[in-house]
Amino acid sequence: MLLGHTRIAAESTVSEKTVDAIYWAAVRGAPCWVRDHRGHVRELPMSRWIGGQGAARDDRFADEHVLRLCSPRPTLDLGCGPGRFTAALQHRGSAALGVDTCHTAVELTRQRGGTAIQADLFGPLPAAGCWDQILLTDGNIGIGGNPMQTLRRVAELLAPDGIVIVEIDLPLAKSGHELLRWETEHHVGKWFPWSRVNADALDDIAAAAGFLIVNIVEIHARVIAVLCRHTHSRGY
Repeated sequence: MLLGHTRIAAESTVSEKTVDAIYWAAVRGAPCWVRDHRGHVRELPMSRWIGGQGAARDDRFADEHVLRLCSPRPTLDLGCGPGRFTAALQHRGSAALGVDTCHTAVELTRQRGGTAIQADLFGPLPAAGCWDQILLTDGNIGIGGNPMQTLRRVAELLAPDGIVIVEIDLPLAKSGHELLRWETEHHVGKWFPWSRVNADALDDIAAAAGFLIVNIVEIHARVIAVLCRHTHSRGY
């Protein structure tokens, strides 16, 4: 039994190191992509995830919309990646915490002045029930492959009158569950569950998790929605 646990721990460590290696390769400009279980490949949008002047003008505009939706009160950035939102909010004087399972992502967030921890959003997190804004940008509602479960977890972390800012797929994109892995020329990551969600699907998923869509806009091929609990409503 001990040998079994040791093997699982070793495999987990190898997988984490592979993700870190792919992340660093992408940051340095190497071609990196994500493959789904059907064999379809799409490029990792690392320049958008990093943000700043290296990102496309349209992406910077969409990111600014997300930042304007956040009040100065505490924001939890789930799946923060390299931390562009976490760091930008802190530079503007707002309290923010980034959360990501990838060690490299957390380090990159800290290097740009953001506060971040390496953790699973479904595990213990600080200040549960007290976050005024929770970010699920870059499609992160799909983390874990079950968007309803993700939103129900978010509901546990959110303050009673807080909001969730969600980035989803374009209306014509197909919603559904998929298995993904990150790849480069030299590295192949481990398969992980994911879901893609468009606006039509979000309506039902949000309602089932106890949320209401109070605002949804398409900005340069990116769709940003604001959710609040059924019992609270704000004007956006």
